[in-house]
Amino acid sequence: MSTLHEAPPPLAPAAPAGKPPRPRGRLTPYWLLLPGMLWLIVFFALPMLYQASTSVQTGSLEEGYRVTWHIATYWEALQEYWPQFLRSVFYAAAATVLCLLLGYPLAYLIAFRAGRWKNLVMVLVIAPFFTSFLIRTLAWKTILADGGPVVHTLDALHVLDVTAWLGWTAGDRVLATPLAVVCGLTYNFLPFMILPLYTSLERIDGRLHEAAGDLYARPWTTFRRVTFPLSMPGVVSGTLLTFIPAAGDYVNAELLGSTDTRMIGNVIQTQFLRILDYPTAAALSFILMAAILAMVTLYIRRSGTEDLV
Repeated sequence: MSTLHEAPPPLAPAAPAGKPPRPRGRLTPYWLLLPGMLWLIVFFALPMLYQASTSVQTGSLEEGYRVTWHIATYWEALQEYWPQFLRSVFYAAAATVLCLLLGYPLAYLIAFRAGRWKNLVMVLVIAPFFTSFLIRTLAWKTILADGGPVVHTLDALHVLDVTAWLGWTAGDRVLATPLAVVCGLTYNFLPFMILPLYTSLERIDGRLHEAAGDLYARPWTTFRRVTFPLSMPGVVSGTLLTFIPAAGDYVNAELLGSTDTRMIGNVIQTQFLRILDYPTAAALSFILMAAILAMVTLYIRRSGTEDLV
């Protein structure tokens, strides 16, 4: 009984609680991000800040430029070159629509019908990237040359009569017209439309099409209710990758167009390299960037999808 009532031996004092061990490699992701962040800061952020300061400067190349916060440069540039802004948006939108109409069937074919020819067709899609952007554009001067087979065929089919009535061509001439510029934009940026569309379509589970067929849905209904909604991330990504560079492009308008088809990219290039009016060129660049950013933001919100491929 005395043994049962004995007090238990005192417990040893607990060791002072120390800091939890720090996991090893916790900073590794940040070190991996550091080169990319430095690259963006040096080659993107700093040039943007420099151009922003240039846009509010006054002076001349002989006297030198100094920051005077001359905000009126933006209004003056927009007031003088608003036709080129509207023309750039119109040409880029037309090329984007054409790329979507041409690229979606091809992407659908590659994703669902190409079979063992899928890799070959994909190589053909990206084949234009094997040559220079400039060479690809110059090739269209030969394709659309006056009296060439393409122009002769379009004239025989009376297509040029319709395009002339719309103001896209001038008589039986295609070069140096809006049609030639839009054709060049469409050709050069078509792969940027096809690749995201193909990636999005390939992710669609084929069993969904089978389920739609089991519910007696017709092919068009299956496409409208199943395929196209599920491919919207690719549609949004493709249209953005096509519209954004097309709106700022100047090569196609320079080589395939004329003074009446100049885009805002041509104006910026002229202001920077020929007229040497750096504040106006910088202001035009920021106006273009702000306009594209506003349109892209509105477009993404209206598209109803945030899952971009």
